[in-house]
Amino acid sequence: MFRMVSIIAFLVVFGGVCVHCTASAMAKGYRWRPIDVLRTLVHLFTLFFWEQKLSLVGVLRKLIYLLALLCFVVLLITGFYPVVALGESISGYFLMVHATFAPVFAACLAVLAVFWADSCRFDKNYWPWLQRVLGREAVDKAGVKKYEPRPSDGLGELLRKICFWLIILLALPVILSVVLSMFPLFGTDGQHFLLNTHRYSALLFALAAIVHIYLIILAKMKK
Repeated sequence: MFRMVSIIAFLVVFGGVCVHCTASAMAKGYRWRPIDVLRTLVHLFTLFFWEQKLSLVGVLRKLIYLLALLCFVVLLITGFYPVVALGESISGYFLMVHATFAPVFAACLAVLAVFWADSCRFDKNYWPWLQRVLGREAVDKAGVKKYEPRPSDGLGELLRKICFWLIILLALPVILSVVLSMFPLFGTDGQHFLLNTHRYSALLFALAAIVHIYLIILAKMKK
């Protein structure tokens, strides 16, 4: 059951990312010549480096993010490859590597949560958007107009913030389910429940992280 759900979920997310990327490129008149594709790949590779204008804190935050990204890729492969590709439970070297990178990723995620929490908060700039979604008419239109989003804001920024908080929230059941399973507090049924909690919360976490990474790449490519 979990294998089928994972396959469908990853196909939907990766398919949606590919469709959106292709549609955006076609809308901007992107020419799919080999040289253009190579330039795009080089541009994507340069995103791993930090800008010289960054402060020491900015460089540290970028390094922690890159370490978290590396750990995420390793955990994604070791956690889902045995299940999705082989139809087996994680064990052996996959389990050893998974257990080694997991605490490093959790520590990086905690630091990034502190660094990005303020910039990812939902301020009053999103009030007009929320009013339109709810289909409500603003009582004080003059007061609401004051909080109209800035030109640099948009749906992409809102989605990045939503994905960020989803990642932070989903990290709790992912981590706690593993930690609690290490203590002799639960029987066989409890261990199965914790395992399923870890699996499905990790799946949702991975999907949110993939979308968040894609949205960050889009924002960087626009600059």
